[in-house]
Amino acid sequence: MYEHLIIFLRSIFAFLILLGIARILGKQTLSNMNFHEFVTAVIMGAIAANLAFNEKIEVTHLIISLIVFAGTSYLLYKLNLKSRKIRLLAEGSPTVLIEGGKILENNLAKNKLTLDSLNQMLRQKNIFNMEEVEYALLEVNGQVSVMKKNKYRTATVEDVRRKVESKPERMPVELIMDGTMLSKNLELNGISDKELMQQLESKSKNINDVFYAVKGSDGRIYIDYYEDQIKHPIDVE
Repeated sequence: MYEHLIIFLRSIFAFLILLGIARILGKQTLSNMNFHEFVTAVIMGAIAANLAFNEKIEVTHLIISLIVFAGTSYLLYKLNLKSRKIRLLAEGSPTVLIEGGKILENNLAKNKLTLDSLNQMLRQKNIFNMEEVEYALLEVNGQVSVMKKNKYRTATVEDVRRKVESKPERMPVELIMDGTMLSKNLELNGISDKELMQQLESKSKNINDVFYAVKGSDGRIYIDYYEDQIKHPIDVE
C-alpha cells in the first residue's frame, strides 16, 4: 500500500513539474512540433515517466535532469529569437514541394514523401485537384502551406476593386529578417536591393530598424519595423 501511495504522489509531482515547464517554455510547445520541440517533448516525457514510476532512480537526480533539459530548451528558444542561423540549424527551413504548378520530385524524396502523402496533405487543405496549386511548401512542423493559382482563389474586395486579370504569381521572397539582409534570397531571385533601400530611406530608416521585410507575390514590398509605434496595443504578454 505504501509503494502505491509513493507512486501516486510521484506521478502527481511529475505532472505538476511538466505543467510548469510547459508554461515556462510557452504556447509554441502546444502547436505542431518542429525538430527542436519534438526532441524536447520526447526527453521530458521519458524523464517524467521515470520520475513517476522508477523508484530505483533518485527523485533529486530526475529533477536535476528536468531542470537541465528545460533550461537548455528555453535557452535555445531565446537564441532562436536572436539568430536566424541558429534557428535554421535547430528547426530547419520550409521545403518547396510544388513550384509554378510543377511537382519537385527530388524535394519529395528528400523529405520521404510520396505522391499519395502529398495528395493527402492537399486534400486536408480542401484541394482535390493538383491543377489548382501554384506553390506548396512543407513547413518545419510537417504541415503543408498552399498558394492556389489566381483563377482558383476566392476573390477579395481588392481583386474586385482592381479588376486585375489573372496573372502568374511568384512565392513571396523574404528580404530582411531580424535586422539582417538576406543577400542570398535577393541573389537567387534576381532582386536588387535598390528598391528596398529607397523605401527605407523614404522613411528615414535603415536595415537595422527592420524586423521583417518581404516582397509579396504581387511584387510589392512589405516592411515591419522593430518600433511599431502602437500607442495602445490590444494585447501584451
